[in-house]
Amino acid sequence: MQAKAGKLLIGEGAPVSVQTMYDSALSGCNPSDVVARITSLSLMGCDAIRFSYINEDDSIPFAYIAEHSPIPVIADIHFDYKMAISALEHGADKVRINPGNIGAKWKTEEVVRCAASHGAAIRIGLNSGSLPKHDQPVPVHRLMVDTALEYLSWFESWGFENTVVSLKSTSIDETMEAARLFSSLSSYPQHIGITEAGDPVISAVRSTWALGRLLEEGIGSTLRISMTGDMEDEVAAGVELLRTLGLRKKGVRIISCPRCGRHSFDTIGFENRIRNRLLSIDKDITVAIMGCLVNGPGEAKEADFAITGMKEKVYLYKHGVLVSEIDSSDAERALFEAINE
Repeated sequence: MQAKAGKLLIGEGAPVSVQTMYDSALSGCNPSDVVARITSLSLMGCDAIRFSYINEDDSIPFAYIAEHSPIPVIADIHFDYKMAISALEHGADKVRINPGNIGAKWKTEEVVRCAASHGAAIRIGLNSGSLPKHDQPVPVHRLMVDTALEYLSWFESWGFENTVVSLKSTSIDETMEAARLFSSLSSYPQHIGITEAGDPVISAVRSTWALGRLLEEGIGSTLRISMTGDMEDEVAAGVELLRTLGLRKKGVRIISCPRCGRHSFDTIGFENRIRNRLLSIDKDITVAIMGCLVNGPGEAKEADFAITGMKEKVYLYKHGVLVSEIDSSDAERALFEAINE
């Protein structure tokens, strides 16, 4: 099955997409600044972005963002079904709800019928910490799947199938077991992720281990690598995971040395400054950033473009050929000029 959020297709036959969630409240934001940041995230490879939609004060900035965003905008709703309806009426391409915390069943039906009338998608989002109580000792992953299937039956009875399901836990095993079980029982597309996964290093390791295995099994139509960190890091990690698995081809591949006592060029600082700009380039190229003469020239020859630092100088390579020797302070300008040529 396939769902559609704005122009984004999710599910059977569509590429796996990368999502992130905006890290600040809508109220009090400058909507044009938000759109500018979304545009940057989109260039890095982000396919959709989600916002917490908390109260009616969020409606005006949300409407502006939804109208001007280059990628689909999703509203994250908890507790108040009226906020889901408000978000849909103000341009949401998709809403994420947990019918279990919306309240009475008729409230969920109101949201579903509103989504249908606006051509929007719904994500049924269930976390292990927000499941209904059960009078039998059922494993968490089974309870998540059974609950999702029950909600899907509601939606189908109301004639709605433009749905994505996510079953998340802080436990890697519970998340993977739930995703696998759901996939064996339903063809609805899944959004996959490890919830509250941790800081960028911890999250990248845990998420890559779990999501990479699921994706290799053909499970997962869209993903978020949740981090206690920057949205840009979430997107970079998600895109890199898809590239590593061969599920996304375009984009810059960055090679950089880990640095040691021989380094004579600040590769860490240099890469931190230019990484997001590099990842925003829609070219299938490899860029190497090396810090000394041991591996630098060799790696540079294998890359499409490379900067190798030695003492106060850096050496710019293009397709394996040394093209110039420049001051380290001029490295960024020289690298991007070469790429743009």
